[in-house]
Amino acid sequence: MSDKIISLFRKRLAREKGAVKKDWGGRVAVALAYPNYYRTGMSNLGFQVVYHLLNSKRNIVAERFFLPDDTEMSLYGEAGKGILSLESQSPLHSFDLAAFSLSFENDYPNILKILDMGKLPLLSNEREEHHPLVMAGGVTTFLNPEPMADFFDLFLLGEAEGVLDLFMERYIDARGAGEGRQETLSMLARDVPSVYVPSFYSVEYRGDGTIENREPLERDIPEKIEAARMPPGKPRIATSVIQTPETPFAQRVLIELGRGCGRSCRFCAAGYVYRPPRTYPKEELLATVGEVLNTNDRVGLLSAAITDTPGIENVMELILEKGGNFSVSSLRADSMTENMVGHLKAAGQKTLAIAPEAGSERLRKVINKHLTEDQIMQAAAMIARAGEFNLRLYFMVGLPTETREDVDEILELVKTMKHHIVKESGTRGRIGRIRLSINCFIPKPFTPFQWFPLEQVPILKEKQKWLKKALRKEGGIKVSFDLPKWAYVQSLLSMGDRRVGSILLSAYQSGGDWKQACRFSDVNPDFFVHRPKGLDENLPWDFIDQGLYKEHLIKEYKLALKAKESDTCHVGECDRCGVCTVGASAGK
Repeated sequence: MSDKIISLFRKRLAREKGAVKKDWGGRVAVALAYPNYYRTGMSNLGFQVVYHLLNSKRNIVAERFFLPDDTEMSLYGEAGKGILSLESQSPLHSFDLAAFSLSFENDYPNILKILDMGKLPLLSNEREEHHPLVMAGGVTTFLNPEPMADFFDLFLLGEAEGVLDLFMERYIDARGAGEGRQETLSMLARDVPSVYVPSFYSVEYRGDGTIENREPLERDIPEKIEAARMPPGKPRIATSVIQTPETPFAQRVLIELGRGCGRSCRFCAAGYVYRPPRTYPKEELLATVGEVLNTNDRVGLLSAAITDTPGIENVMELILEKGGNFSVSSLRADSMTENMVGHLKAAGQKTLAIAPEAGSERLRKVINKHLTEDQIMQAAAMIARAGEFNLRLYFMVGLPTETREDVDEILELVKTMKHHIVKESGTRGRIGRIRLSINCFIPKPFTPFQWFPLEQVPILKEKQKWLKKALRKEGGIKVSFDLPKWAYVQSLLSMGDRRVGSILLSAYQSGGDWKQACRFSDVNPDFFVHRPKGLDENLPWDFIDQGLYKEHLIKEYKLALKAKESDTCHVGECDRCGVCTVGASAGK
């Protein structure tokens, strides 16, 4: 065992505030793993929420694992030992459960790296009785777990607050009864509605490669798996429980202002699988923020739609009145106010971000953005008047029905925004920088755009090249792009079925050579990435019950083709999507 690794981890723990250290005696030991670096994992509020939920139980001890960074990896190489937990520096294979929190498909290869370093077989069918059960939760699992089906013993689908207690109770029951590995999995699959055990299902394919059917292999195993939801009543407002200087949110307490979004953008998975969107009463938010400020004066406010939060201006005012400091993510251009911008300036935020997503009014209607050019310009002018903010703008290329004229409109929109900003702030002799982040559209399950393909990689590259050249001529505008080749990989892992697991394994074993893995695969990856799907097709994720009517998604898909917007969410007042309807189920 490496003394250098132990020393590094102990120093890290000493810099943290809020970590839990428990004796293992008589407790179920859970290895809670985030498949990316420590600084990334500790910035994830969902990961911290699960850590808190587990360690709040007297009979459970949860310790953290992360993908080693370069320094840590070299220390492990010197020691020749397996990966260790942060809290007690215990090896992964010594835990009862290895639970991964999955937020991004591009982290999937890191899962295999952690399993490998933990001396665990990568494939679930190669694990034996003495190995921990390997499980996963997180948003990508209840979008589409199938590309990872060969590597996990089970998935826990949905929001942790709605199912984790029941899952751990049943697991502890099985453990106390001395059940073996398979018997434990059977008990969990039968007793916990949100448990999905891939090995308990067979999948048959048609000659054209699409799914014919999928059937449970055991009695009483459900055909559909229900994605858990936050329980009704008054759920605790999620806040981070550990503060550390080693993250982008250094020493900030993260506070969740709401979950989901009612704007109904057709590309956004979070806007569909976190339905109905939830906001907290203003009084509860103010009470939670006030409580946090008693011990920490730096907070990060998190929500899919910060400016839509009831009482958000009051929250900002409270933080400033108490001498605190706060940061936010992107803002909705149409619900931003002068007061909000002023509060952000007083808090010292240097950059404000808004997301037009598309340059043309037509394409914003296709994606159901509910955002006009006038509203965008008003927001830009408002930011400029406040003084010296940098402005970050988010756009996508490759959106469904996109034409070259739509891409041209990105340039025209940015030029017009720059003109407004110069006009509003030029008298002060300085304007903030404009930064563009332009990413490739990637289709996601459970959205109206799940039937669309990723645009061809050469076309995406050509659009990026044109925009880069055109924007360079404007001056004062910085632009960054994602790489189409990685958009391809993410689409493959987002939209694939369990056959994609062999490609992932090959890519990992070849040191990350996805090109080689795809070239020598028995299944053509373009089948999942570049093929438009039929509206009546049995999709890889159709076995998950999100409460959404499939007919609603189809209706939204057809409206997109007509460039027509639909209404935003009216929680509890309609039954359009099915989530607010008693007894609604997916595919209904």
